[in-house]
Amino acid sequence: MQDLPNLFLIGPMGAGKSTIGRLLAAELARDFVDSDHAIQNRCGADIPWIFDVEGEVGFRQREVQMIDELTRRSPIVLATGGGAVLREENRRVLRERGTVIYLMTTVEQQLKRTAKDRNRPLLQCENREQVLYDMYAKRDPLYRSTADVSVRTDRRSPRAVVNEILRRVQRLNDPLQMDGAVAEEKAKNTVN
Repeated sequence: MQDLPNLFLIGPMGAGKSTIGRLLAAELARDFVDSDHAIQNRCGADIPWIFDVEGEVGFRQREVQMIDELTRRSPIVLATGGGAVLREENRRVLRERGTVIYLMTTVEQQLKRTAKDRNRPLLQCENREQVLYDMYAKRDPLYRSTADVSVRTDRRSPRAVVNEILRRVQRLNDPLQMDGAVAEEKAKNTVN
């Protein structure tokens, strides 16, 4: 499986991008990078501080630069921030430079997984559930249009998700199975 392209994970906060990304990278013996952590390391500040000082617009500009830089590395597994798909330039470079995997989860799961997390500026509000539903409505079509593969993460172990991703990405990249795999992926992405 070493001949697989770069793997880029997209999806909402709490979908498991970092956990699953680390497992995928270990399985493939390649570097794992989380774009949000890379931004924090470069700035020397956490994301809530960047949002406070530069606003979401400033953070998104930093994110565009970081994703452009990271997607040029190879071979890697990259976990992006939940809002990375909001910028067309991010969607374009992700599609052009690797295989994009949309990790899907429900708002209910997001609420559970992010309940005590204070490092998510967009959730520091009264009605977190409504914010998550609003983000889902705006971002889900962007995730779907960017992804080569979509995989549900709810009520599944990270290892089961990793195994499914590897199986499906391998089929996408196997010339002998390409036609059937592409048809199957398109069907799954439109059904989910």
